[in-house]
Amino acid sequence: MKKIVVLSLMLLPLTLFAQEVKIAIVNTNEIISQMPEVADMQKQLADLNAQYEKELKVMEDEYTKKYSEYIAQQDSLTENIKLRRQQDIQELQTRFQNYIPIAQQDMEKKQSELFAPIQEKLEKAIKAVGDEKGYTYILNPQVLLYKSDNAIDATAFVKEKLGIR
Repeated sequence: MKKIVVLSLMLLPLTLFAQEVKIAIVNTNEIISQMPEVADMQKQLADLNAQYEKELKVMEDEYTKKYSEYIAQQDSLTENIKLRRQQDIQELQTRFQNYIPIAQQDMEKKQSELFAPIQEKLEKAIKAVGDEKGYTYILNPQVLLYKSDNAIDATAFVKEKLGIR
């Protein structure tokens, strides 16, 4: 009797490891591309980009105008006025050059800000599907090195959870 109890206690940890491991894959790129929120995000980013381009065009036009006027009038200007106009032109050029990286940073910040709730919604849906279907792991196939034929593709389940057809 004692031997049976000892043997069953020794085998208990092995039964814990023998539980079924269910692995699924979810193609997040496919899902994200079909989420309606992404189209809204892209429109907002395109609108913001258009605003930055418009502002850059205004700055460029102002620079071109002042530079052209300076070139046309430089022979008739006094030295003090020449220096002042050169400084104005240099300031416009510097402002223009500084504006580009600031606009790029703002665009990246806005994209991150708009994408965060989309990513959070996707992660919640993946977790819900994992809990409902009893998956041990859910992997993204973009970083998967090998996929067995018996791996479960849960992409459709996550799309259904998000209401994507």
